[in-house]
Amino acid sequence: MSKNNKPTTGQSTIALNKKAKFDFFLGDRIEAGLVLEGWEVKALRAGKAQIADAHVIVKDGEAWLLGAVITPLLQASSHVKPDPTRTRKLLLHEHELARLIGQVERKGFTIVPTAMYFKRGRVKLEIALGEGKKAHDKRATLKDRDWKRDKARIVRHTI
Repeated sequence: MSKNNKPTTGQSTIALNKKAKFDFFLGDRIEAGLVLEGWEVKALRAGKAQIADAHVIVKDGEAWLLGAVITPLLQASSHVKPDPTRTRKLLLHEHELARLIGQVERKGFTIVPTAMYFKRGRVKLEIALGEGKKAHDKRATLKDRDWKRDKARIVRHTI
């Protein structure tokens, strides 16, 4: 047995956007890098991130993450003025960005962040193309979830 009990994949989750599955029909998923400052990386290692209300916009041929909150640590440098909700640039390949721009402009999709994680020491953001759900779609999702829960409960008690 080794002393390190770290995952061997080199990947650990920082934040999940569970609200995205409820509010959107999610399609293609893409992994993007993030341009961060030093204090932000330290805060992410401490798990101080929230992406539930975040979204991605495309402006001037670049993708930007808006609304993500990275709470600064108290130990952050005194000479740095941290802004928890600043706009952060996403790093994407040109063909990925072109595909996203096409889907958003032509078909009316939204780019939604679904997960933030570390991969080989770098912070990655998983984004997905989402199509907004209507109120009746959300009710159907709740109904299906309740039925699955009840079905599991019935199966568990019949055994």
